Amino acid sequence: TARVRQMAPKINKMVQLAREKGVHIVHAPSSTMDFYKNHSARKKALIQKHVEPPISLEYWFYPDKTREPPLPIDDSDEGCDSAGHPSESKITRQIETIEIFNEDLISDSGQEMYNYFENVGVKNIILCGVHTNMCVLGRTFGIRGQIKLGRNVVLVRDLTDAMYNPEMPPYVSHEA
Repeated sequence: TARVRQMAPKINKMVQLAREKGVHIVHAPSSTMDFYKNHSARKKALIQKHVEPPISLEYWFYPDKTREPPLPIDDSDEGCDSAGHPSESKITRQIETIEIFNEDLISDSGQEMYNYFENVGVKNIILCGVHTNMCVLGRTFGIRGQIKLGRNVVLVRDLTDAMYNPEMPPYVSHEA
């Protein structure tokens, strides 16, 4: 949370600049859709015309070991790096520092995003946020899923964070 709090104003600035240039902004606050049920940007995701995807869009895409090397971190403990385990403190929304406009889209569903991207003609995606080793890579709206759907995807590495326990390999603090 502390690392996200530091990064969020920079993400917000990038999003503002992108929005001014006509870029479609999609917020994917994983597993917190209930908080946004009445937001215009959430409703926008729900009214998109359904488009059948070329692959199944379940919940998660695991690493393709024929193309992806192992991650440089051990996150087998779910990345817990603080006193409490992540499941003990439920996240209910995206950090407030990143503004959501009515013309944006809010979804954590690969199918909803696929519908939207196909309906408006999005082929190129710029991804940032948390956590690179988890949702940013694995969820259906993440890098693996979007590449499988034929999108061109880039990661804004300086505006992402990984969740891992520095007391596990490679034993490097987040600060380092």
